[in-house]
Amino acid sequence: MKAVVDRETCTGCTLCTETCPDVFEMDGDVASVKVAVVPDSAADARREAMAACPVEAISIEAD
Repeated sequence: MKAVVDRETCTGCTLCTETCPDVFEMDGDVASVKVAVVPDSAADARREAMAACPVEAISIEAD
């Protein structure tokens, strides 16, 4: 699975980077994905980060 952050929608709240630092990082004042494929070990945290995003800027795509 691949995580995607819509940079136009992201408000830079940092919830995703705090919840799932293995996948998300801040790039200036918006979040970005730092891995090409979400590792299995981070799948639960990735789902939690996606659910916590207040503006629904995170989506998941199949590889």
